[in-house]
Amino acid sequence: MAFTLPELGYAYDALEPGIDAKTMEIHHTKHHQAYINNLNNAIAGTDLEGKSIEEICKGMDMNNMAVRNNGGGHYNHSLFWEILSPLDKGKLSGPLLDAINAAYGSVEAFEDAFSKAAATRFGSGWAWLCVHDGGKVEVCSSPNQDNPLMPGVGCGGTPILGIDVWEHAYYLNYQNRRPDYIKAFLGLINWNVVEKKYAAGK
Repeated sequence: MAFTLPELGYAYDALEPGIDAKTMEIHHTKHHQAYINNLNNAIAGTDLEGKSIEEICKGMDMNNMAVRNNGGGHYNHSLFWEILSPLDKGKLSGPLLDAINAAYGSVEAFEDAFSKAAATRFGSGWAWLCVHDGGKVEVCSSPNQDNPLMPGVGCGGTPILGIDVWEHAYYLNYQNRRPDYIKAFLGLINWNVVEKKYAAGK
């Protein structure tokens, strides 16, 4: 079954002023849709057809650039839309808060580490918070549309939070001010969703 564009669950303007409506609409309907179209074309008639996007990423042939770039683009953006929320974002608490404090000492120190990973990713890419078996969390970043599910990419584990730092994610509103976009993103995280992903991933 072919991959399809996931619905956002909120309006394109719902994240304003942090992320503007035009960027959200273009990002979702043009960029993400293009990754899906290209991925479906790349896997048609192969043994990857019918596999989940997680299975495709984990078993990725890193030399297959069409599947690597577009499969990563689909997985990464699907996570990105899901962990953003304009309304009931919840509060960082419980076992995830404990894991972040254990790894980084405080929420503020975690936000600094995550922001630095996003701000210093050269060119295009992503920054992640991942959970390892047993519940340890780790921040890392990856280039282009790679993600930690793929072999040898970064911190490994399961991504539970990710920020897109490709210019298409922020340039209309922020131009070259990537740190301002990162700060806005931190205020839009749906911690209820991230905590559920943490519980499932550990």
